[in-house]
Amino acid sequence: MSNGKQSRRREFGTVRKLPSGRYQARYTGPDGMKRPAPDTFATKKEATEWLVEKQAEILRSDWIDPDAGSMTLTEYTDRWVKDRDLKPRTRVEYERVLRLHVKPQLGEQLLNEVTAPQIRAWRSERLAAGVGKPTVAKTYRILRAIFATALDDDLIRRNPCRIKGAGQDVADERPTATLEQVFAIAGAIQPRYRLLVLLATFAQLRFGELIALRRSSLDLDAMEVRVARSTNEMEDGTHYDDDPKSKAGKRLVSVPSALGADIRAHLDRFVSAGRDARLFLGPQGAIPRRRNFNRVWKAALESAGIPDEIGLHLHDLRHTGGTLSGRGGATLKELMARLGHSSPRAAMVYQHATKDRDQAIAAALDMLIEQARSTSGGQSGTDMTRGAL
Repeated sequence: MSNGKQSRRREFGTVRKLPSGRYQARYTGPDGMKRPAPDTFATKKEATEWLVEKQAEILRSDWIDPDAGSMTLTEYTDRWVKDRDLKPRTRVEYERVLRLHVKPQLGEQLLNEVTAPQIRAWRSERLAAGVGKPTVAKTYRILRAIFATALDDDLIRRNPCRIKGAGQDVADERPTATLEQVFAIAGAIQPRYRLLVLLATFAQLRFGELIALRRSSLDLDAMEVRVARSTNEMEDGTHYDDDPKSKAGKRLVSVPSALGADIRAHLDRFVSAGRDARLFLGPQGAIPRRRNFNRVWKAALESAGIPDEIGLHLHDLRHTGGTLSGRGGATLKELMARLGHSSPRAAMVYQHATKDRDQAIAAALDMLIEQARSTSGGQSGTDMTRGAL
């Protein structure tokens, strides 16, 4: 009370009636700027209720500057990729994925207006358009990371990427080659790439790791390959060497001694003198491009009688070697070290049970049972039945 008059509580914001008959709500934000509601209202009550909600946001510290996220998704994704500390190849891959699978569909949407239903519709449309599930999952993971950064920067209120399991990349089981097929391919491919096929299988190296190998990468006395770099190819065909895919990618891999003669023959015929000479170069002395090598690879498959429908890729030889190692009894930790995996999830695929391996386990148990019976005098089920009769 002051001077006998009742004090009036100061109201938050203002409401005014427009010539159209609708109502406009305005308020002063925490930044001191006067801000109107994004839409007008049919009644004064609706406008007032909107102001109450806006005031509650400010009191909860949930208020977001409505102008901060008023850029298009394309503008923000470009800025996001530019600000990331990415390897050149990863940066190019992110830009390619966003250009093909995000910008044409969502790029003109304002960042702060993209909704969860729109993300669900976008994902369904991409799958319906025939885009592979692994590609859609990868694109979704990138989008989710972009919106997570926008959320941290207080540009949006909530991440719209909330589809359970949408970022999980469950690829189809890749084919494996038999040992006969491996040697058939090695014999059919251009001689300069014979050793590449063998090392892809029996050292389980990736294409980039193979192309990066030098003379100094080989220790013929210990029969080891040192993987220290990976050669990456940009979209324009240029190459650069970088660290392997993960920290675990730097490793020493033992190779079968049976490959010693193949390695020495390759060094004598195809590799220049000097420790830094690359092991694998094309016919013109250039670093092999994936596209050119794929043509050589397909020609070798045809010559080796490997049907096209199998869909065997060079990378599947790494899978073949990992599977052979798993069947040979390699532990999960040993497989991770050999293949350069930093997490058990990727290496566990090579420990999957096979019918042959399962039958071998059963046969080994049979031997143990028979040994136990012969030493303890235990009866078999048949003997017990006969005794009962």
